[in-house]
Amino acid sequence: MADQSTPEARTPVAPEPREGATPPVAREGISRRRLLGTAGATGLVLGAAGYAAAPAEATPLASVGEGRAMFHGKHQPGITEGLPARGHLVAFDLAPGAGRKEAAALLRRWSDTARRLMAGEPSADGDTGVAQDAGPSSLTLTFGFGHSFFARTGLEKQRPAALDPLPDFSSDHLDKARSNGDLWVQIGAHDALVAFHALRAVQKDAGSAARVRWQMNGFNRSPGATTRPMTARNLMGQIDGTRNPKPSEPDFDQRIFVPANGDPAWMANGSYVVVRRIRMLLDDWEKLAVKEQEAVIGRRKSDGAPLSGGTETSAMDLEKTDAAGNLVVPINAHARITRPDQNGGAAMLRRPLSYHDGIDANGVPDAGLLFVCWQADPLRGFVPVQRKLDRGDALTPFIRHEASGLFAVPGGAAESEYVGQRLLEG
Repeated sequence: MADQSTPEARTPVAPEPREGATPPVAREGISRRRLLGTAGATGLVLGAAGYAAAPAEATPLASVGEGRAMFHGKHQPGITEGLPARGHLVAFDLAPGAGRKEAAALLRRWSDTARRLMAGEPSADGDTGVAQDAGPSSLTLTFGFGHSFFARTGLEKQRPAALDPLPDFSSDHLDKARSNGDLWVQIGAHDALVAFHALRAVQKDAGSAARVRWQMNGFNRSPGATTRPMTARNLMGQIDGTRNPKPSEPDFDQRIFVPANGDPAWMANGSYVVVRRIRMLLDDWEKLAVKEQEAVIGRRKSDGAPLSGGTETSAMDLEKTDAAGNLVVPINAHARITRPDQNGGAAMLRRPLSYHDGIDANGVPDAGLLFVCWQADPLRGFVPVQRKLDRGDALTPFIRHEASGLFAVPGGAAESEYVGQRLLEG
């Protein structure tokens, strides 16, 4: 839950459309057919991206369904868009006997389904009709490959060095059954039924080629839920997303995406995603007074401003002391430890989801954060920051890392291509 890499997405936000996009027009009582006819063949519309300048007024709820992200592009969708209101993370293992041929056919099916559903169209085979009354709702589907995928498909020589297993951390309590996997799918949308519809379609497409290894479901605020655009809060009630890298920054692509001439070639314009299921020990956290919680994080709970003063976006003064000579931002505060300038410039782009899976046998909430972070190289992004946190983060007693995964996410598919084609047919 690193401060330097927390989600910048502010809901609701009207994004700047990608090149070639057709801006949406909000309408009352819009029909699905009319909606799809006017959403435009390319680009992003309302609700699909979270990094544009905030509008003067909140996004009307009537426009949420119109948001559309494009499947084809330089990068896969679901990386630079803002936080989805609803999401699913799913890992699959190839079935016994399935190999490169079956994997290629599966990625072709998944890519076709993703293209259709992201355009607000039904899937090609046996659509369930769950989302037939809704627009695209900023749906994104993203696909990646785990370390084990390459041995299963005879492609070991194409496995990137950056996909080597993550090191062990002392705070880990990992469930192997809910970690890693051959294939990974991320689904996000601003409507729960649209997201579920995509989840079922992906699971059905897997057929006999792959089986679900684990699935995790999460949520964020819905567009239009706040009176003004603002940074999201997590289940600890803390503003979470102030220092996320922004696509407008000159070194954004260098930090987040593999360069076009990177190695291996099939990962050009792709990224590496770390997925962690982080349980929040909410009963313990909520026993702390607000000032104690703020000392753990290093920021005010009310508005996210650093304890050294200013507003949410003010620079944190790490040297400022109080009248007694104590550091205003404690030495082990989460926000201090995770700053890029405290970690050799390491930065990640986070697009997490909150989750709540009920109450466990001890009567404790099973809730927390589905941590999803993107970087060009996890050894220069996630790993150094997590190592630093592992050595003395004040937040550690209130969280538990219960599952983990690392996946290589190739660049976007060109027209007539499927995701991963350059790997599987190269």
